Amino acid sequence: MDLALIFRSLSGILRRAAAAAAASVALGSAGAAPFAYVPNEGSASISVIDTATDRVTATFPTGAKPRGVAVSADGRRLFVSEQAAGAVVAYDTSSGHETGRVAVGASPEAVYLSPDGRRLAVAVEEDDTVAIVDAASLAVVRRVRTHGKNPEHAVWSPDGRWLYASAEEADAVDIIDAERGEIVASLTVGRRPRGIGFLPDGSRAYVAAEAAGVVAVIDTARRAVIARIPAGLRSNGVTVSRDGRRVFVSSGGKGTVQSIDPATNGIVKESAVGERPWNMALTPDGRKLYVACGRSATVAVVDAATGEKRGEIAVGKLPWGVAIR
Repeated sequence: MDLALIFRSLSGILRRAAAAAAASVALGSAGAAPFAYVPNEGSASISVIDTATDRVTATFPTGAKPRGVAVSADGRRLFVSEQAAGAVVAYDTSSGHETGRVAVGASPEAVYLSPDGRRLAVAVEEDDTVAIVDAASLAVVRRVRTHGKNPEHAVWSPDGRWLYASAEEADAVDIIDAERGEIVASLTVGRRPRGIGFLPDGSRAYVAAEAAGVVAVIDTARRAVIARIPAGLRSNGVTVSRDGRRVFVSSGGKGTVQSIDPATNGIVKESAVGERPWNMALTPDGRKLYVACGRSATVAVVDAATGEKRGEIAVGKLPWGVAIR
């Protein structure tokens, strides 16, 4: 028996195993600390950020114009809407390899995972529809035609019963019964509604109306707008803190993020973050807010407790949003 040959074979196996482990850590394996995934629309790529160090650990390619992004409940798959393909594509978070895709329609935008982790809601802009997709099989199970044209967001209520859909060419939000696939109400919120966020108990929804420069507050039980908060120029993304004590709204025209106190519906902090801040996500512990700043090609890191910007991370061109498991 050639011991040298055996030694070389074992060494090769160990090197390959070490490389695979390193790649898994770099891309964000399911068992690792929280990773943030950023679709770069202009670079056709996903940047992977280690939220413990605020460094990009990997970048992997996608199809043209990736926009919406969501992470599966187990953290093993990333769902990305790719505009040019008219599809939602699933990627393995450990390798960055494509594992499946489903055609959803022309120009898909935001993608949201349901609270139970079983379904995806995809706003399909040019088809004026919301596609509901089975997350396990990647099959479209329902399509709902929206009243507003060019839907960009379709966000699940915390109990998973309702979808609130905003559309660029509208002044209203459509409320969809997710099980029946029917619109039960449309509420006027302001011109060009964009991002939507719910308080954790589902009692209120906050909707950024970009062209109106306001955030509309919806009482979900009454299905009524109860307040309109003057916000920054071209109000856009909306994210709510885990404890429900803050609502964060990005201002694309001012390059800022506003922090709203839901108890008073007043803005308590405004921080400069970068050029054209878009969509955002919080870490699971609620301590850090990651803001995609499209024209800066960066992700701003904001202290969620104070509202202060703590740093920025260079990513690809035109980052569209952020997803964190």
